[in-house]
Amino acid sequence: MLRGLTTVSFYSPDLQATKRWYTELFGTPPYMDTPAYLEWRIGDYQHEFGVIDSAYAGTELARTPGPDAIGGPAGAVVFWHVDDVPAALDRLVAMGAKEHDAPRDRGTGTGFVTASVIDPWGNVLGLMYNPHYLRVLAALKAES
Repeated sequence: MLRGLTTVSFYSPDLQATKRWYTELFGTPPYMDTPAYLEWRIGDYQHEFGVIDSAYAGTELARTPGPDAIGGPAGAVVFWHVDDVPAALDRLVAMGAKEHDAPRDRGTGTGFVTASVIDPWGNVLGLMYNPHYLRVLAALKAES
């Protein structure tokens, strides 16, 4: 079911300082730069590295301020590509995971859909339908 790593997301209370630091580390500015989110594509497979303004941490991104306010899991979330986010979420909940973030379309017409669960041990597992992941996979198969 888990097809591969798509995006690693971290939280930061200071997006501008974080942008400067990671831009220096990666040697390139983020290709996505919004007031709430930064994203780079890095490495041999152009994996996505994202930073979310920590004011948006939590299950109700626009309503819940910061990780301390949610009283639960917060921090880095690794998203795994799945072909069907709602179906994967349903399966994980049936296996005993708790829904952490309901399926959400993350962009107007971009095709990115995310959700997450808390596994029985308190870890956050991210699910994502990610067209970028599928394009990279198709390109690798075409080269073979």
